[in-house]
Amino acid sequence: MSKQFASKADLAAKKTEFIQLSPNAWAYTAEGDPNSGVIIGDNACMVIDTTATPLMAQELIRHIRSVTDKPIRYVVLSHYHAVRVLGASAYFAEGATEIIASRGTWDLIVERGEADMKSEIERFPRLFAGVESVPGLTWPTMVFERELTLHLGGLEVKLMHLGAGHTRGDTIAWIPSQKVCFSGDLVEYMAGVYTGDAHLQEWPSTLEKLRALGAEKLVPGRGPAMTTPADCDKAIDYTRRWVTDLYQTAQAGVAAGRSLKQVFADTRKVMDPVFGQVFIYEHCLPFDVSRAYDEASGIAHPRIWTAERDIEMWRSLQD
Repeated sequence: MSKQFASKADLAAKKTEFIQLSPNAWAYTAEGDPNSGVIIGDNACMVIDTTATPLMAQELIRHIRSVTDKPIRYVVLSHYHAVRVLGASAYFAEGATEIIASRGTWDLIVERGEADMKSEIERFPRLFAGVESVPGLTWPTMVFERELTLHLGGLEVKLMHLGAGHTRGDTIAWIPSQKVCFSGDLVEYMAGVYTGDAHLQEWPSTLEKLRALGAEKLVPGRGPAMTTPADCDKAIDYTRRWVTDLYQTAQAGVAAGRSLKQVFADTRKVMDPVFGQVFIYEHCLPFDVSRAYDEASGIAHPRIWTAERDIEMWRSLQD
């Protein structure tokens, strides 16, 4: 392989920030690494995305404990990817009683959770510090179909599956009274948009459903917290352009009978000038083009990534 695989060479630690967005909402961001969200209600807390390992979750818990001693009762999984869910067990000692996910996320954990865990750890070892502390797959204790409303005392929080996008089970957390949205990886900003397990044709319409909520603050899956309505729109537009440019290029290539490697080169010509300098761009693009090529070829349900398939694909696309 002419380029080191995925993000194995990315060893530099990222600075984390814990930012208050509203009277009840905080963003935990990390310079392009995966974000988490925190909602502190009258009688309990909610964490949206757990970090990748129980060891890494301790840093987020430390930040939460700097502002409240209320139990962290709810853990929400925005989707099934290991980097978002494997830290869940750390919250049991902090009062967690429910791990919540959509039906689509549950189904994906059943179908491919084990393969995904091994695949992700191989791709990005820095994000799995203390991986030996992971007890196994994270299984939701509460599953919903489209929408679930919870009350943290007097604070209403809606968990919503608006449609397929980054995965077919994506969940957002929404505080209607404060217009704060935690989007998970449905929205990214100034970072690579990973689409290896995506539903690219549906993603733009799902983004428009999210936009219609009218968020004034938004925590994307990666990138800085958005703190104005204009910035929320900017992040949604950024993600939509990535997904649209990627899929339209794949569609044109497949229609012309071009190979996966040729479509990868075509995609670089379109996307490098716009996105080429953002965090994990080089990591994401081979996986993204592979999925876009599959979907444009009629493979509606994303194929399962395994550690072996990852390496085979990577080698096939590098010069």
